[in-house]
Amino acid sequence: MLVPLYEAVYERLDVGSGTRLLGLGCGSGLALLMAAARGAAVTGVDTGAPEKLALARERLLPDGGRGTRARADARIVEGAPGDARQPGQPAFGLVTALEPIGCLAGDSEDLGGLLAEAAPLAERGAPVVLAGWGPPERCATTSVLRVATRLADPLRSAGSWRPALRDDLEEVAHRAGLRPDGSGRVACPFGYADTDSAVRGLLSTGLFDQAVAATDRSQVDKELTEALHPYRRGDGTVWMPNVFRYLIARTP
Repeated sequence: MLVPLYEAVYERLDVGSGTRLLGLGCGSGLALLMAAARGAAVTGVDTGAPEKLALARERLLPDGGRGTRARADARIVEGAPGDARQPGQPAFGLVTALEPIGCLAGDSEDLGGLLAEAAPLAERGAPVVLAGWGPPERCATTSVLRVATRLADPLRSAGSWRPALRDDLEEVAHRAGLRPDGSGRVACPFGYADTDSAVRGLLSTGLFDQAVAATDRSQVDKELTEALHPYRRGDGTVWMPNVFRYLIARTP
C-alpha cells in the first residue's frame, strides 16, 4: 500500500548506488528491497515481529533464497538503532523511518527516541525521512480506524488509534534534534480484492490489537466489515483513497 510513498522519497533524494541507507522499523523489508534495487547499500533495524524480520532476511540477504534479489551489502539487525553501528565503515548517508506515525497513541514519542539514537550513525547534514498519515479528511481509512478507538474504550491506553495532527512529523524531528528541510504528500490508496481481504489486511497492521483485547476478534471483524461497506465497489473490491505525508530533516 505504501509503495508510492517509498518511490516518491527515493526519487526526490536520488537514492542509488552511492547511498548507504539505514532503515528504522524496517519490518518485512519492502522499502529496503526497493532501495537495494536502485543500487543502495541497505541496513534495516527493527525490534518488531520475528516473522516480519525473517521475511526481510529472505528478501535481502545472500542466503535468503531469492537469487539475484539478494545483495551482499544488505544487513538486517534485530535490535535498537545503535546495534546497527559498524566500526570502520562509513557513516550512513540516509536514514529512513517510513512506518507512518500519527495514528497510534504514543507512536511519535517512540519514533523520536529511535531517531535520536540513529542520528549519530549518520553523516553530518544527512537526510532523515519521517512518514505519517495525512489529514484525516484526506484519508478514507480514517473512518475505519475509528473502530479501533471505539472498541478499545475504556482502555484508552498506548496502542489505540488517534487522528493524525498537522505538525506530528515536525515535532518529532525537533525533539530528536533534527532540522526540517522539506516535505511532500503522496497518494497511497488502500485496495483489496474483497471485504475479507480488507479485514485481514487492516488487522495485520496492529492498529486493532487493543480493540481485540477489549472485546474479541469476532466483534472487531463484524465492526470492521460494517465500516468498510461504503468503500466496497460493485465488483466486490474495496478501495480507500488516502494521502500520506513525509518530512525530510537533516542531522546536526
